[in-house]
Amino acid sequence: MVEQPFNVKHADKLLSEDRQAVLPVDQIIEKMGLRRHDVVADLGAGNGYFTIPFAKYTGETVYAVDIEHKMLDLLKKRADHEQLDNIHAVTTELDNTPIQDQAIDKVLASQVFHNVPSIESGLDEIKRILKPGGVLFLIEFTAAESNDGPPMHIRIPSDKMIKMLQEAGFLTTVLELNANEYAVKATIA
Repeated sequence: MVEQPFNVKHADKLLSEDRQAVLPVDQIIEKMGLRRHDVVADLGAGNGYFTIPFAKYTGETVYAVDIEHKMLDLLKKRADHEQLDNIHAVTTELDNTPIQDQAIDKVLASQVFHNVPSIESGLDEIKRILKPGGVLFLIEFTAAESNDGPPMHIRIPSDKMIKMLQEAGFLTTVLELNANEYAVKATIA
């Protein structure tokens, strides 16, 4: 299921108007139930498409976690430009973060789980860092052919993702986002 991380050469695509049209940040903020003063972990943060708006919205710490330090360097430049000092960038694997136990109100994992070597380990890590009552908001590509997103053989169908979340102890709600992506809002059972 594992592919290479997102190519830094294409980082500008993550901030494009096309992406904003199909995956508007304000709608994601609303759907995930983000509140002022929430502490957030953006797993697979890349160059900060979600991280920057989350940091502005919550005013609290936003952990930007990614395995590609060059993407986080781009994020840091954007954060500096926006004069944001509440973003903590962490270069690490999703299943081994330095975030303290039960420190996070909301976790976003957008278009990242298809690249995770062990989904189970990733979900265990999310359970570890989430506060009681915290929310995991997961976005993945649908298992349908499209010009966008990863190859079909690594996409995770929504029913399979829901089953893995439930087996890991999450209660799930599936949300439609657009023709190519689905979301799952999950809380610890």
